[in-house]
Amino acid sequence: MLARTAFRATAAPSLVARRGFQSTRAQLSSPYHYPEGPRSNLPFDPLKRGFAIKFWAYAITGFGLPFGLAVWQTKKNQG
Repeated sequence: MLARTAFRATAAPSLVARRGFQSTRAQLSSPYHYPEGPRSNLPFDPLKRGFAIKFWAYAITGFGLPFGLAVWQTKKNQG
């Protein structure tokens, strides 16, 4: 059993090297591949002017709305 494990440990790197892993560049002419690179997969452009204000407004609204609704609902039910 130990001999088999030792063989696997020594043979594994050579087996992986022989498999010939390779990668090819995506074909941009295909409708199923899109441009690659930083910020290419985002539905918005963080480099545009006013992005920070829009982002923080979205974040504050998204985080604060549930809490504001909970407070409003609690006060409505008490009075």
